[in-house]
Amino acid sequence: MTAPANSLTPANLEILMNVPVKLTVELGSCRLPMREVLQFEVGSVVELEKASDQTVDLLVNDKLVARGEVVVVENRFGIRITELIGQD
Repeated sequence: MTAPANSLTPANLEILMNVPVKLTVELGSCRLPMREVLQFEVGSVVELEKASDQTVDLLVNDKLVARGEVVVVENRFGIRITELIGQD
């Protein structure tokens, strides 16, 4: 008997391991009237709705998969995973 086409067994899961996905870290967001957006210039600061000590969201292909905290690693930003979505 063959496995249903939609089941992922280790053998056919391996073919997905090299498929590229879009990874996005969302620091926060805000709503502004277009009037304010058009007044942006170099040095403008946009205040986000999240506090600086709150976790950031990690999305894979626009789906929330984890939360974490921003870290700096060798002069580059990174994120330390603090919570995986869907796991206790």
